[in-house]
Amino acid sequence: MRRQWRGSLFTFLVRFVVLVGAASCPVLAQQPVLRPLDMELRNYQYPFEVRHLLLNSQMQQLKMAYMDVLPEKPNGRSVLLLHGKNFNGAYWRETASALAAEGYRVIIPDQVGFGKSSKPQYYQYTFQQLALNTKTLLDTLGIRKVSVLGHSMGGMLATRFALMYPETTEKLILENPIGLEDWKRWVPYQPVEEWFSSELKQNYEGIRKYQLDNYYGGQWKPAYDEWVNLLAGWTLSPDYQRIAWNSALTYDMIFTQPVVYEMDQLVMPVLLLIGQRDKTALGKAKAPAPIREKLGNYPVLGRQTRDRIKKSKLVELEGVGHLPHIEAFDRFWKPLREFLAE
Repeated sequence: MRRQWRGSLFTFLVRFVVLVGAASCPVLAQQPVLRPLDMELRNYQYPFEVRHLLLNSQMQQLKMAYMDVLPEKPNGRSVLLLHGKNFNGAYWRETASALAAEGYRVIIPDQVGFGKSSKPQYYQYTFQQLALNTKTLLDTLGIRKVSVLGHSMGGMLATRFALMYPETTEKLILENPIGLEDWKRWVPYQPVEEWFSSELKQNYEGIRKYQLDNYYGGQWKPAYDEWVNLLAGWTLSPDYQRIAWNSALTYDMIFTQPVVYEMDQLVMPVLLLIGQRDKTALGKAKAPAPIREKLGNYPVLGRQTRDRIKKSKLVELEGVGHLPHIEAFDRFWKPLREFLAE
């Protein structure tokens, strides 16, 4: 009887330790039941109606998915939202709803290679090409002037778009943009095949841990699950090799095509929204140890970028990481709303 009691107590203690450990360490959270997502996310619903623009680009016909959110009471102005590398247009849900409530027409494209857009087997990815695709979309919709908001990789694209089409870009908002430093000065180049190999190894645990550590400072909320599950669901797709290949190509684009040297050529008003906890830097792990810790220093990078741009304003968001519009929407929204209204 005593042996049975001791066995039960031991089992209880083991379970208690495991549960407490899981609660205090978000990485140990139970993996959800994931469903495979197809290459163009046809089995994942976006927050607004999705349409497609047919592009004749690089000797092939491609589809560019986009959402066009029309306000009930238009103020006559439009905002273009450009997504980051590990995301698609769906993560702008709350931002687009708030903008539309203020009267803005909101255009949210998925760039070629991302989200519900085409994933070509052969494509020369450049920020110039993606900017041209985006300008074609705006021209098709009859939009001549627009404020451009880009997050992460979308910040690099937004900068390139503003440099190519200053007459179209009324205002530019950069939310924790990557590319505020030129990584290829310090990080050894890796060919596309290496990026591809790394992408093929992706799984739920690795994706979640990366976002936990790099985006949210070790603090997880259920609202973040959706953006992990989307990427993890893709790894279960029968077309994942094509998805991973496009991802590798866009990594190469980001690494080899810096915009940081042209920031001083921006002529429109620019708002920098910078979460101060962010440490994102492409290829940081491959940099020499003395350099590694200096890369991705967003408090420094934000101020340096502000000083390069003539008509710029910097808003530093303390205690916020790489995704202010997801992690701390109210603190992100207030300066954005005020800047657009100026």
